[in-house]
Amino acid sequence: MTDQSPENGSPLSRILRTIFGAPKYLKDPQLFHRMALIPVLAWIGLGADGLSSSAYGPEEAFRALGEHGYLAVFLGLATALTVFIISYAYSRIIEHFPNGGGGYIVATHMLGEKAGVVSGAALLVDYVLTITVSIASCVDALFSYVPQSLHQYKVPVACLLTVILIILNIRGVKESIAVMAPIFMVFVLTHLLLLIYGVLAHTDRIMPLAGTIHHQFGHDLGTIGFMGVLLLSLRAYSLGGGTYTGIEAVSNGLQIMREPRVKTGKRTMVYMATSLAFTAGVLFLCYALIDIRPVEGKTLNAVLADGLFAHWPMGNWLAFVTIFSEGALLLVAAQTGFVDGPRVMANMAVDSWFPHRFAALSIRLTMRNGIMLMGVASILLLLHTGGSVAALVVMYSINVFVTFSLSQLGMSKFFIRRRHEDPQWFRHLLVHLVGLLLCVTILIITTVEKFAEGGWLTLVITSVVIGLCYLIKGHYVRVREGMRDLDETLLDVPVSSHGEPPPLDKNAPTAIQLVSGYSGFGLHTLFSIMSTFPRTYKNIVFISVAMIDSGSFKGAKEIEALEASVTASLEKYVAMAHRLGFAAEYRTALATDVVESAVTLCKQTAEEFPRSTVFTGQITFKLEKFYHRLLHNETAFAIQRRLQWDGLTTVILPIRVRA
Repeated sequence: MTDQSPENGSPLSRILRTIFGAPKYLKDPQLFHRMALIPVLAWIGLGADGLSSSAYGPEEAFRALGEHGYLAVFLGLATALTVFIISYAYSRIIEHFPNGGGGYIVATHMLGEKAGVVSGAALLVDYVLTITVSIASCVDALFSYVPQSLHQYKVPVACLLTVILIILNIRGVKESIAVMAPIFMVFVLTHLLLLIYGVLAHTDRIMPLAGTIHHQFGHDLGTIGFMGVLLLSLRAYSLGGGTYTGIEAVSNGLQIMREPRVKTGKRTMVYMATSLAFTAGVLFLCYALIDIRPVEGKTLNAVLADGLFAHWPMGNWLAFVTIFSEGALLLVAAQTGFVDGPRVMANMAVDSWFPHRFAALSIRLTMRNGIMLMGVASILLLLHTGGSVAALVVMYSINVFVTFSLSQLGMSKFFIRRRHEDPQWFRHLLVHLVGLLLCVTILIITTVEKFAEGGWLTLVITSVVIGLCYLIKGHYVRVREGMRDLDETLLDVPVSSHGEPPPLDKNAPTAIQLVSGYSGFGLHTLFSIMSTFPRTYKNIVFISVAMIDSGSFKGAKEIEALEASVTASLEKYVAMAHRLGFAAEYRTALATDVVESAVTLCKQTAEEFPRSTVFTGQITFKLEKFYHRLLHNETAFAIQRRLQWDGLTTVILPIRVRA
C-alpha cells in the first residue's frame, strides 16, 4: 500500500507548505494521540469561547438595567446558576453522545432530521458569528486604549486577524491552540487579580450596597410594581444571553479530545463552567460595588480595570495588560468557530445536507474547505455590520438559543425514553426541562426585543441556510436513487466464469480503472471499457484511494475499518474481472487528497505496465447546471488533466444519472 509522503514540488507548493504546514503522516501509530487535546488544551481551545463571552455578555445585561444597576447582584447569581445548569445538561450530551456533534446530533437522533437540519443550520450561523463577534470584541477591547481618530481602522484590523486565524487553523487545531495558550493564561491571571481585588478592596461597600438594594427595590416596587421589576430583570437577563454562548462547544468538538474522550470532555466542561460562572458572576458584583458607568469608546471592563488599578504603581500598564489579554482571549475564542463550525458542516455533509466536499480533510488533516468558508463569511459579516458588537451579539444569541432549546428538548425526550433503564432518569430530565425553560425564555425575549435591531437578519440568514440544505439534500437523494438503479441492474448481473484467469503480462495492453466502493457505478465503467474497446485489453488493474474524511477520521479503528472496506471492494472487482477472463490485480493508498494519491498510483502502475490506459467514470446529467460542480467533485477531470500532462492517456467514461 502506498502512502502520502512529502515532495519538493513547485516553488508555489513549497511556499504554501511553509505557511500551512507539511502533510501529516497517516501511518503514524501515535497520530491521533498527538493531535488530540488534553483537558487543559481543550479548555483553552473550546472553553475559551465560553469564558471570553464574559467580555460582552455581562456588559450587555448591565447596560440593559439602566438606572436599576442594583439588580446586577441578582443578575450575577442568576447568570452563574444558568451557566451551571446548561453546562450540566451538555455534560449529559457528552456522556450519551460521545462521538461529538453536540446539538446537531442530539436533534437529529432524538427529534428527527428536520429538527436536526434546523439545529445544524443555526449552529453553522452561530459559529460564523462566534468568529465575528469574538474578533469584533477583541478589536473593541484593544482599541479602548487607542485614540478615537484611529478607530476607523477597527474593521480592517478585524479582517486581518480573521485571515491570520484561517492560516493557523489550516495548519492544525493543536498547533493553533498551542500558539494561543500563553494568551489564555495571562487572561486568567490578570482577571483573577482584577476580580478578587475588586471585591476585597471594596468590602466596606457591601453593607451600603445592601442598603441601596433594599431602598431602590422598595422604590421600584412602589413605582413600576413587582411585575415591572421582574420584566426588567428578565429583559436584562435575556439580553445578556451572549454570556452563555460557547458552552456547547465542548460537546461539538469531542472528536479532537484525548481518550477517554467522555472523561476528557466532562472535565473540560467543569473547567469552562466554573471559570465562566465565577468570572461573569463576580463581574456583576464589581459593577454594582464600584457603581460602574459607561464611558464613550471604552468597554465596561476597561472602565473597571482603569478605576481599580488607577492608584497602583504602573497601574495604567496593568489595566492595559488586563484588557489587552481580554481582547487577545476573544481572539482565542474565535478559534472555537474555526474548530467546531467545520465539524458541524462536515457532519451535515456526511448526511448530505451540505456539499460532500466539506467532509474532506486537507493534508494537515483539517477541514480546509469549512475553515475557508467560515472565515470568508465572518469577514463579510464584519464588513456588513461595521464590526458592531451590539448588533452581532443579538444575532449571535438568537441562534445559540435555538440550538440550546432543541438540544434540551432532545435530551428531555432521551431520558423519558430511558425511564425504565436509568434509575436517575427523572433527576436528569428535571435539569433538561429547567434548561429548556430558561433557553426558550431567553430566545423569545431576545428575538422580540431585538427583532428590529438585527434579530430579523439572523432569522433570514438561518432560514436561507436551511432552505439551501433542503435543496442540496433533495439533489443528492435523486442522484442516489439513480445510482441505486445502477446497483440493482448491474450488481446481480449473472457472469459465467471463463475458467482459470490468465497470468498478468506486464507488456500486454492494460486498462487501469479508478474505482471507489464496489457498486453499479464501477461495474458500469468496467463493462463500458469492454464494450467500447472489445478484446483490446488483457490486464485490468483496479485503483482505489482510501479517502480519509471527517466521517472516518475519528480514531485508529475507524482508519483500519476504512482500509479493510476499500480492500474488500477491490477484491470483488478483481474477482469480477477474473470471471470475465481478464488478468487483474489492484492498488490502493490511504490519503486525504484523492487526486494527488490517484495520480501517483496511476503513474507507478503505468511504469509497471507501459502499454496502459487509465479509465474512470464521471456522473453526467442531461442538463448541466451551475451547481453540479459544487455538489459533485471534478475528481475525474482533475486526474485526467494531471495524467495527460504527464503523457498518460486517460479516458473518462460518462455515466448518465437522472437528477
